Amino acid sequence: MKNTIKQVFHSGKFLFGFVIFMFILLTCLIYPIFVTADPLQMIGQGNFFKPGTYVSIEESTLEKSYTLQLPKQFSKLEAVLDIDTRAQIQEFLIKNAGVAESEIDVTDAEGLVALWKANYDPNTKYSGLTTAKRKALKRLDNQITAAMKDSGVIVAEKDEEGNLKQSKVIKDTDYVNINDVTTKTFLLGTDNFGRDVLTELVAATKSSLKIGLLAGLIATAIGLMLGLLAGYVGGLVDNIIIFITNLFTVIPAFVILILISYSVGDKARGIAMVGIIIGLTSWPWTTRSVRSQVISLRNRDHVNLSKLSGHSMFRIIFTDILPYIASYVVMAMILQISSGILAEAQLSMIGLGPATTKTATLGLMMQWAMQYSAHLNGSWWAYFPVVILIALISFSLNLMNTGLDQVFNPQLRD
Repeated sequence: MKNTIKQVFHSGKFLFGFVIFMFILLTCLIYPIFVTADPLQMIGQGNFFKPGTYVSIEESTLEKSYTLQLPKQFSKLEAVLDIDTRAQIQEFLIKNAGVAESEIDVTDAEGLVALWKANYDPNTKYSGLTTAKRKALKRLDNQITAAMKDSGVIVAEKDEEGNLKQSKVIKDTDYVNINDVTTKTFLLGTDNFGRDVLTELVAATKSSLKIGLLAGLIATAIGLMLGLLAGYVGGLVDNIIIFITNLFTVIPAFVILILISYSVGDKARGIAMVGIIIGLTSWPWTTRSVRSQVISLRNRDHVNLSKLSGHSMFRIIFTDILPYIASYVVMAMILQISSGILAEAQLSMIGLGPATTKTATLGLMMQWAMQYSAHLNGSWWAYFPVVILIALISFSLNLMNTGLDQVFNPQLRD
């Protein structure tokens, strides 16, 4: 036994997959110790906040400010002159102001504004422009004029009579110490419900691993029992088991999974129920594989010797056959766990996963991101980490399975 374990951990593929899987598992166990917040708590009042640190604006305006002469990282003028606006200014200068295209550099904000101010007059009615176009140009001119002013942000308070009175002017050189104000960091932003994606992702991974483990255990247990029985007994028992197995094989397992999940109902679909449903529909290929292994072992000399010794069928199966296929059963269970996690993700993507108000799973996070068009509005943090994590879990489990196969399969040994 000790020698077998050494051989397993000497396999580079198994060790690499094991390290990845254990890192994910330990993260799921340790992270909640330090972050005790409810993963489904709606913190942000809005959809898909970007990753970063958020600072209280109210406290920032009330706290003591410090004057720092730092290079400007934010320009009001650059904010006004986006790509479309620059193209609009260039079109006006060429068509209506007669400026040569070679004199216009759309990448130079200050030069572009200088040309605009020198050639645009809000009181002039330029020919070839519609009323809507003229109004749009006036609004643009007002925005540029406001951006060029260095007046700062005025903070006003109501006096006793209810009138606004200026109390403070915040300049672009005013800064506050981040330790003096309330902050909140979202390493992976928030989702469509305003929930911390990182905290939710850890909880969802834990839930999906539970579903995969439960489904893998159930599917492997059913497949192992039926495969041992069919392979050893043979005859009518074998024919009945194989007939049932073929029925489940002919009908796509995912279709059966959908029908059972739909019939259960939303309220009853928790983590355990989804795991049980997946496990009850995933056993056929394990049964067929175990049966073929048992058929090759049932006429071996040590098995025939046990038969002649008068040992019972169950003793022969569990002492003379099962130990020889134990490694194969472990590999089958690893694949079943991986398949269970992927099956849960598929079910949740079509709205048949666990109840959304009780827990989060990797599949549910994908469904929420897709439902609220995160992939269309550029909110990559709502779905990309989920995809990466599902891929890492499947990759690590399949790598562990390949490593075990190299250790226990004589044909694949170096």
